[in-house]
Amino acid sequence: MGGRRINVRGASGSGKTTLASELALRLGVPHIELDALHHGPNWAEPTREEFRARVRAAMDAAPDGWVIDGNYDTKLGTLVTGAADRVVWLDPPLHTVLRRVVARTYYRITRRVTLWNGNRESWQGVLWGRDALIWWTLRAFFRHRHEWPGRGYVRLRSDRAARAWLEQAVAPTQVAP
Repeated sequence: MGGRRINVRGASGSGKTTLASELALRLGVPHIELDALHHGPNWAEPTREEFRARVRAAMDAAPDGWVIDGNYDTKLGTLVTGAADRVVWLDPPLHTVLRRVVARTYYRITRRVTLWNGNRESWQGVLWGRDALIWWTLRAFFRHRHEWPGRGYVRLRSDRAARAWLEQAVAPTQVAP
C-alpha cells in the first residue's frame, strides 16, 4: 500500500469510521475522527483556525502514521489530504448511505447515545433546518460526486469493494501484533 497516513472520506453513512477504525487497528496507528475534533459541547463549532490547529496537533502526535476519517474541506482545505499517503473515498449508492444514516440516527436518539464532547443527536437536528443531517448528507453526497473524481482518490463504491481493498491493502504480514 505504501505509507501509513491515510484519509478515509465520504458522505455521512458511507462507512468512514468503520473502515478507518479497522484500518488503523491493522496498521497499528491512531484512528483520528475529525468529528471528535470538530464538535464541541452543545455542538459548538471551532473557528477554521482552531480546527486546523486541533487537526494538525493530532497529526503531529502520530509521527509513525494515522488514519483520519472525515472531510471538512471548507475548514481544512488540503491539510489532511495533502499530508496523506493515500486518500480513500467511500462512495456507496445513495440508498445505502441514507438507510445507514436513518438507522444509525434512530438508534442514537432512541438509546440516548452520547457522542463527542457530551453531544446527543435529536430529531430536530436530523430533520429540520438547512444543516439538518438528512439534507447535509444529500448535499454532501452529490457535491462529492461532482468535485472528487479525478483527484486520484481510491474510490470504493460498495462494502464488498471496501473489504476487498482493506484485505489487499493491509496484507496479513503488515498487521500489527
